[in-house]
Amino acid sequence: MLRHLPNLITAARIAACVPLTMWIARGEALTALWLALAVGISDVLDGFLARRFGWQSRIGGLLDPLADKLFLVCAFVALGILGAMPVWLIVLVMVRDIVIVAGAVAYHNLVESVPPEPSLIGKVSTMSQVLLVLALLAGPAGLPLPQDVPGLLIGAVAVLAVASGAHYVLVWSARARAVWKRRGS
Repeated sequence: MLRHLPNLITAARIAACVPLTMWIARGEALTALWLALAVGISDVLDGFLARRFGWQSRIGGLLDPLADKLFLVCAFVALGILGAMPVWLIVLVMVRDIVIVAGAVAYHNLVESVPPEPSLIGKVSTMSQVLLVLALLAGPAGLPLPQDVPGLLIGAVAVLAVASGAHYVLVWSARARAVWKRRGS
């Protein structure tokens, strides 16, 4: 039963998206901030448990990034509706995610099964997005934050979204060409 604990934690992260969105929309920034922190900590925890005890599974490898993306999309859109997140950044991050998912589906259907393996720059991009959500919630929650931090994080998120999206496209395109070459296609 314990081997399913990482997947249960991931499922709880997915379920947390509803109250997170609701609390952001209601302007309950402190409550949303605490939930966002809990989601972030649980993301680290489920990954640690899966690796440390060998409780990794294919479903966990698929659900974990889905939980991250769902959390971030909900937070970004809710913050965007409130005017706290620039719409252009929401669109940029979503386009990046759509390109990555479409690429993974195409690779899976045209080349071979896609192993769930995020790149380092992809992880850094996701972390920057999480930090931006936390920063945008911290101010309204009454926590002191240097004034330039949100702007710097917005810039970092934008640059990392483009860089990581391009990285995934280049790496997976090269892998596809190598597989096709090996097959003689």
